[in-house]
Amino acid sequence: METTYNPKVLAFLCRWCSYNGADLAGSMRIQYPPNIRIILVPCTGRVDILFLLKAFELGADTVFVSGCHEGDCHYVSGNLFAAKRVARAKKILAEIGIEPERLEMFHVSASEGPKFAAVCQEMTDRAYKLGPNPARNVVKAA
Repeated sequence: METTYNPKVLAFLCRWCSYNGADLAGSMRIQYPPNIRIILVPCTGRVDILFLLKAFELGADTVFVSGCHEGDCHYVSGNLFAAKRVARAKKILAEIGIEPERLEMFHVSASEGPKFAAVCQEMTDRAYKLGPNPARNVVKAA
């Protein structure tokens, strides 16, 4: 039986910038892959390493965090904390045998709808290139 791979892409988006960028992409009718699942956070500084790792444990193929541009965070430095957490999570993923390329941090402002769509396409393309998350089957079997 042949199954078609349909990647799961999870996005943690800052309420102030990236979420509005996603909204602008929709208003501009810019198409991006339909397999993006968005989690709205007040600030990317709120995204904990455990949230990122749990996303992979639950079967996400790629995950990205997207917030305000550096220096423009509505909470002063939340996006800088998030970038450090993403970098640390990537190291942890590599240590446990999951490709760190499955996780990324982006900076998309409210006026960058086309950039948001490009980020979604990039992360979906990565998921297709890397294939299914190796942890996906482990969790289902347990």
